Amino acid sequence: MKKEVKLQLNEKNGFFYIEIDGKTQAKMTFVFAGDDKIIIDHTEVNEGNNGKGFGKMMLTKAVEFAREKNIKIIPLCPFVKSVINKTEEFQDIL
Repeated sequence: MKKEVKLQLNEKNGFFYIEIDGKTQAKMTFVFAGDDKIIIDHTEVNEGNNGKGFGKMMLTKAVEFAREKNIKIIPLCPFVKSVINKTEEFQDIL
């Protein structure tokens, strides 16, 4: 049971997700805000997966994505905002 964060996107929006045995177990959605920002607006983890770190795994992938693309993250999602505020190494993407 490999937990890998995947990304699906188009020119307007996208989402990071974790799929286990062919079923999406967690999802973090975002929209592009111009050419240099994404707004992460929602994170959800399916029942039974709370406390497994899926949210932080997806956020870590989002931060990597932002750094690769040289863009910033606007954290509208309360979970994302909270984790970024507590995680010093994520501060550069704000």
